[in-house]
Amino acid sequence: MIPEEPFPAWLVEHGADGTRQTLISMSPGELPDGAVTIRVTWSAVNYKDALATVANSNITNLRRLVPGIDLAGTVVASDDDKFSIGDEVLVTGFGLGVSQHGGWARYARVPADWVLPLPDGLSTRQAMILGTAGLTAGLSIHALERHGLTPNSGPVLVLGATGGVGSIAIGALAAAGYHVSAVTGKADQAKYLAALGASEIIDREILVQAADRPLGKTRWAACVDPIGGPGTGYALRSLLYGGAVALSGLTAGTSLHSTVMPFILRGVSLIGIDSVQAGLDLRRQIWSRLATDLRPVGLDECIAHEIPLTHVGQAADTLLEGGALGRFLVGLVGAH
Repeated sequence: MIPEEPFPAWLVEHGADGTRQTLISMSPGELPDGAVTIRVTWSAVNYKDALATVANSNITNLRRLVPGIDLAGTVVASDDDKFSIGDEVLVTGFGLGVSQHGGWARYARVPADWVLPLPDGLSTRQAMILGTAGLTAGLSIHALERHGLTPNSGPVLVLGATGGVGSIAIGALAAAGYHVSAVTGKADQAKYLAALGASEIIDREILVQAADRPLGKTRWAACVDPIGGPGTGYALRSLLYGGAVALSGLTAGTSLHSTVMPFILRGVSLIGIDSVQAGLDLRRQIWSRLATDLRPVGLDECIAHEIPLTHVGQAADTLLEGGALGRFLVGLVGAH
């Protein structure tokens, strides 16, 4: 049923005197317009969510926002024939937690064309361990395979290995039989990366070596790159002939340091990955794979760090400081 009483939500308010975050009791009347109302059981904390909590954020122009670009839960009301009360569903991306209130609340209301039925083989909890990070990792691997990548092509480089996209990409690639080379600046997390299926662990100092050279030694068949910055240039310089980089993020920077040499002498490709506006048909395909052949090693055992709604602000700070490991999973079941 649609809530009649106020429910818990984490509100970020941007004002002339700064930004404030607080746990509030939200009125049902504050839910945005939309055809589907969802009782949220799980959400997550993403880098984009963390950016929405800081002053002068360019993620949203809303002065009052409940962040959370991911949510999973149960339909409690629907004006769309595709969804019925009791359906388990998930929502990631689009305008969730950006142009309207998102998943850091006990209830959410969204347009029907943002909603996907929960894939067979995944619980709502597992879906949110994956969330936007999982969709992005899955889209990256899918794009690389469409480009021609197979487990026999050679090792796959994963940048930002201990982050959400990196962790899930390692686990998914390992599950699909790939040799995974994980790049990280956190040498103390070697055991974690090995548990996800990484075949070798490489210090991120490699990314800035010989950065002034147009080409480097060929090593990798492909690269999953959720960080951008110097790592993208390194990957392009060191791909095997015909390889590709699937680029989805910018946490290490927005500049691309490269020349045309890798493209015209080695036939490499740079593939852009966007999980925010990806179409529903593609999303269904990727989510089906994340539940089956790309179901990450360590999905239940390693990747998630469960936190209550009251801790999302701290988790956001940790992400912004580069100290996160895997995924912050937000439990809404017992929120009050």
